[in-house]
Amino acid sequence: RRSTLASVAVNAVLSLLQIVVGYFGRSQALLTDGIHTLSDLMSDFLVLFASHKGAAAADDQHPYGHRRIETAATLLLGAALTVVGLGILWRAGVRLTSGEAFVTVHPATLWIALATLASKETLYHYLMRVARAQRSQMLAANAWHTRADAATSLIGAVGIAGNLLGYGFLDSLAAALVAFFITRMGIRLGYQALSELVDTGVAAEELDAIRRTLMETQGVRGLHELRTRRMAGQALVDAHVLVDPRISVSEGHYIAESARQRVLSGHDVLDVMVHIDPEDDAVARPSAHLPGREELIAHLQERLRGVLPESRRTVLHYLDGKVEAELFLAGEGTRDEVARLEGLVRGALADDPYFRTVRLHHSGAP
Repeated sequence: RRSTLASVAVNAVLSLLQIVVGYFGRSQALLTDGIHTLSDLMSDFLVLFASHKGAAAADDQHPYGHRRIETAATLLLGAALTVVGLGILWRAGVRLTSGEAFVTVHPATLWIALATLASKETLYHYLMRVARAQRSQMLAANAWHTRADAATSLIGAVGIAGNLLGYGFLDSLAAALVAFFITRMGIRLGYQALSELVDTGVAAEELDAIRRTLMETQGVRGLHELRTRRMAGQALVDAHVLVDPRISVSEGHYIAESARQRVLSGHDVLDVMVHIDPEDDAVARPSAHLPGREELIAHLQERLRGVLPESRRTVLHYLDGKVEAELFLAGEGTRDEVARLEGLVRGALADDPYFRTVRLHHSGAP
């Protein structure tokens, strides 16, 4: 907010000086640059509004927060600059091709142009330092906009100087060049904001770096469906990581949180969603046709009735289109007893449509 208010103050003074001196000094280049600076002033107010609204906390209607307001503001800024630039470019072109005699500008216009150049270059360095500290795409866009203003002010100063040296057309030519750069910057900002609004992912190099960070996390065996999208200059990341299918839910959750924190701390990322997979289901979901736990337990009890004593706990593993079950039996039993029961279970579940294997665990087995 402080940096944008400083930009407001500088642009307000400069636009007033440029427009007044440009008009009375008969310099189309300075007047054009003054209109450009006036558009900067409007964009500063847009930045203040968007930064205030974008900082609001997430709510029911905006669960990811309001930071995309900055993106929308950047899109509006780009569209405004494009319209202003095209309008000025048209007027400068008409003047250059009309055949009318070119007037000599007042020397004061050159001093104002040089003062504008120095002021905008200084303001650029200040705004960019704040943008980097705040990681704000919108502030960075505004800073680069100011740097572009400094470049266009340089073109205007050169055009005015050439006019004063006797090359009258250079003032109008400088105005046309300034308008071209205004239009170019507007299109660039608008394209970047529109790319973010349609969920364009991060660059390939950044995506590869995020992939390496996830794969280097202890416990991660594989990775698929890594997706990214941008929000106000930072990335939102979704990833499916492959882990040992027989670890506990809590260990899988621990691996997911470890992967998430590594990405958050090592990359310019706003949030990460990590999904744990026991097998690679990127192409197909081989276990999607299987029934849920209650139906499977009922089916297993029906098939094993009279074969096994009652089990205290059943763990199911959905893998490769079949179910592998672990039954924890009550009471005590020897290893030979467990082996005998497993043989009976294999016979009872031969050609079963759901279960591939059933492993028995006896609390007292030596």
